[in-house]
Amino acid sequence: MSYRPRATLLAAVPVAAALALAGCGQGGGAAPAAPSQAPAQATVGVVASTDVYGAVATAIGGAHTTVTSIIHSPDADPHAYESTPTDAVAVSAAKVMIQNGGGYDDFAGKLVAAAATKPTVIDVSQLSGLDTGAGFNEHVFYSLPTMAKLADTLSADLSQADPPNAADYQANATAFKAKLDGLSAKLNTIKTQRPGARIAITEPVPLYLTQQAGLVNATPEAFSHAIEEGNDPPAAVLQQTLALLNGPNKVSALLLNSQTESAATTQVQQAATAAGVPVVAVTETLPAGTMDYVTWIGGEIDQLTKALGDHR
Repeated sequence: MSYRPRATLLAAVPVAAALALAGCGQGGGAAPAAPSQAPAQATVGVVASTDVYGAVATAIGGAHTTVTSIIHSPDADPHAYESTPTDAVAVSAAKVMIQNGGGYDDFAGKLVAAAATKPTVIDVSQLSGLDTGAGFNEHVFYSLPTMAKLADTLSADLSQADPPNAADYQANATAFKAKLDGLSAKLNTIKTQRPGARIAITEPVPLYLTQQAGLVNATPEAFSHAIEEGNDPPAAVLQQTLALLNGPNKVSALLLNSQTESAATTQVQQAATAAGVPVVAVTETLPAGTMDYVTWIGGEIDQLTKALGDHR
């Protein structure tokens, strides 16, 4: 899927060269630890295509893992990201690799294919069990049931890589899933209090979450598809979308992907504000200052709950 870049990205560097770099400069090996020093405890290397999956890996792996998130900036676009030598070295050294799949982060698969040592790969789109055919919404990190599956899979894969700490991984996964249950309870409250409430979106990013909350997306598919692809929607489609924000039957909230901006999304956002339709900002990577998946998604659910409460 094509997707317009959000920022200037690093130029691609051949992965093979990166792997060669990893083997250089190590002549003689590391000096042995002094007899009085206890050896450092080894950790399991995990690489995640984005910091969203890195946050989940950290929640499950805890202190037993070293997690590297390849994309950890709101300015980097997973669809267009080009890997670096540092990325290649991290993947080659990792025991577990988490990728979104579904055409979202193709760079991750290329890194694994070129790695001298292959990590165990978790493809979250495949893991989800969702229909990945035509029209697939690849933003599966907004699917709470899928994140529960990821927690269990990570626990199993980390336990296999590090059997002595298997009980910790299992306990962490159980605790993480309990927090997901808490998020689901919030969505169920929305579903009970505002059944069938209509919303508008700029992109399909949060739809798994809004569907679980029982909300109805009223946006013309041609609009959100055009925005996601980095194109201008047809004028008639833009007018249909703007019409959702006015009149007695206007939508209850606009969910705006705050990491992409175009003339059309700006116009829709301004129209929502002028009409008193609450705007809920959503993102594809962790906002600055947020390191935890549950905190991130929980904050967005809280914003949505308030928006729906403010607009009845």
